[in-house]
Amino acid sequence: HSFMETGKTSFGMSVFNLGNAIMGSGILGLAYAMANTGVILFLLLLTAVAVLSSYSIHLLLKSSGIVGIRAYEQLGYRAFGTPGKMAAGIAITLQNIGAMSSYLYIVKNEFPLVIQAFLKVDNPTSEWYLNGNYLVIILSVTVILPLALMKQLGYLGYTSGFSLSCMVFFLIATAYTIPILAFAFVCHPEVLPIYTELRNATKKKMQHVSNISIAVMYIMYFLAALFGYLTFYGKVEAELLHTYSRIDPYDTLILCVRVAVLTAVTLTVPIVLFPVRRAIQQMMFPNKTFYWPRHIAIAMCLLTFINMLVIFAPNILGIFGVIGATSAPCLIFIFPAVFYIRIVPKEEEPLCSVPKILVSISWKVP
Repeated sequence: HSFMETGKTSFGMSVFNLGNAIMGSGILGLAYAMANTGVILFLLLLTAVAVLSSYSIHLLLKSSGIVGIRAYEQLGYRAFGTPGKMAAGIAITLQNIGAMSSYLYIVKNEFPLVIQAFLKVDNPTSEWYLNGNYLVIILSVTVILPLALMKQLGYLGYTSGFSLSCMVFFLIATAYTIPILAFAFVCHPEVLPIYTELRNATKKKMQHVSNISIAVMYIMYFLAALFGYLTFYGKVEAELLHTYSRIDPYDTLILCVRVAVLTAVTLTVPIVLFPVRRAIQQMMFPNKTFYWPRHIAIAMCLLTFINMLVIFAPNILGIFGVIGATSAPCLIFIFPAVFYIRIVPKEEEPLCSVPKILVSISWKVP
């Protein structure tokens, strides 16, 4: 995207897309976190992460405004040359491949149980359509790939809205709320592509999009954690999917919650794939214009790789969890702050100015 290109995506669709990107930011049981920290400390931590995340989006938007760039990797290039571009590209790729793998791992585990409940099958090992590996491949080819092949993120606003509404339903099922939401707000690689496609884009308008998305997720995260915690108290498990096994698998409400979670994670995968494809293009084909065969080939290779991971190497997901834990703070806190310090001219804001002191403090917080 050139900087001057005019966006076509509405404010509401942009909020849906960014909200969906935030929701899909790694997998951690919020209720389990609350059970370990207590309600008050959990709320303080959630608030701190949300505020810092919003502030670092402000830094990203300001940096991109000064240099006229709306790609995370290009900001890295502007700040530190090729090493900066590669560091940002690798962090985005690792973070989002880890996220996509974990979402498809949920599909692999949960989809067979949904079909089993619908068909009332008592011996699930005998039928091919109850094999999670086959179901992951089928869903990847029929739903995720077509959405990932779109040229622009804007059109995914419709599926994002549906995905978010599924998560809202998932929160309303209070008695059995078993949240599978991320205790994180890693949406920063998606911010600049969404900004590029925003209609009548200004920094202020994009900051509004970000703040609304973060606020909605903040409320959803807190309610998910609270309801899950109040339902199970000390019995909450770290891998909250296991908590399902203690409840009647044929219960209608549980079935609906499972379907809602499946729908939400499936529709989040294409949105998370967009920045990875962009990062790969910036690293491997930096000066090439848009080219459909390459656009399609990268999406197909990524989905094939992630399917192979989920099917053959489920234990590797733990390693991706560790990588995610290191790349997420880079993308949320460290890169936006460092890029900002390097890019904003000393004449405009000297190193001892209030914004730059704030940046260096926020950088040291995590």
